[in-house]
Amino acid sequence: MQAVILVGGLGTRLRPLTWHTPKALVPVLNRPFLEHALLRLKSHGVGEVVLAISNLADEVERCLGDGSYLGMKISYAHEKTAQGTAGAVKNAAELIKGTFFVLNGDIFTDLDYTAMLDFHRHRQASVTIALTPVEDPTQYGLVETTPEGRVKRFLEKPGWNEITTNMINAGTYVMEPEVLDLIPSAMEYSFERQLFPEMLAGDKAVFAFPSAGYWIDIGSPAKYRQLNFDLLTGRSGGCGDEVITGEGSNIAATAVIRGPVLIGRGCDIGERVLVEGPAVIGANCRIAGDAVVSSAIVWDGVAIGDSCRVSASIIANGCRLEAGSRVEGAVLGDHVRVNHDFAIYAGESIEPGTGIG
Repeated sequence: MQAVILVGGLGTRLRPLTWHTPKALVPVLNRPFLEHALLRLKSHGVGEVVLAISNLADEVERCLGDGSYLGMKISYAHEKTAQGTAGAVKNAAELIKGTFFVLNGDIFTDLDYTAMLDFHRHRQASVTIALTPVEDPTQYGLVETTPEGRVKRFLEKPGWNEITTNMINAGTYVMEPEVLDLIPSAMEYSFERQLFPEMLAGDKAVFAFPSAGYWIDIGSPAKYRQLNFDLLTGRSGGCGDEVITGEGSNIAATAVIRGPVLIGRGCDIGERVLVEGPAVIGANCRIAGDAVVSSAIVWDGVAIGDSCRVSASIIANGCRLEAGSRVEGAVLGDHVRVNHDFAIYAGESIEPGTGIG
């Protein structure tokens, strides 16, 4: 079984985290986001994946390679120009054999792919669209269905007076290969706004598979942080209140670590440090004496100085927080330096390489 994953986006909503790191590779529980999706697919019998890719493609290929380290086969379909969701899959057509999944590359879900594929085959569908319920449907595209699951209508970002369902397109599809023939080549073309409505107009067999499982779009720093913490606290099969420490890490005897906390390999946690979960600390980080880190995500190679305070924040690779500095409710891009005793407060996003204070 194959899957095509759309990972060509620029990740603009996740900046400053994605200036140097592709959205597909932002760390979630200290491993690339896309690895989580790949391993879930593998657990449901998907052994081959095609990544439809453009932005920072070399970084993704260097990280994931041919997929052999995951026990999978990964191929790459490069886009020279943006071709939309359907156009990106059309660009990968020569690599696709038989029925296949399509996944948006910024969605994390515990969707039952096996059950969805069984549903698709039982209905003899051309396309099956996964649906998920949301509290505010006005921000999404609604999908109306018959009692048997056949799609009747799509409604993009409706007003409250137009809402007939809270089920939205969850960004995962099962498709038959002949659907590729309906997508024009070498042009921008959308599943949601063009292909699917045109298939409905042509009376094609388009069905919907509802799922009430976990689902989140990590397109913003707030949602990205939420995913990490949901996994840590067990909302989607995480580690509960545990403290998990990576190989080679040293934690001082007077440090206090209150889970759920994940600490990467090769870290040094100093005297009287408090790390209060939910929190994720990446590899090779240094947290000096009397510092406090709470409800934060810290990427690799970060140095947090004496008596620093970091809370409700995301700190990207290689940042340096000098003694006494504070970062509260902020997002720091790669290699930001926060000077001695300087404070960064809620809502601030600091571009990579910036010196502050």
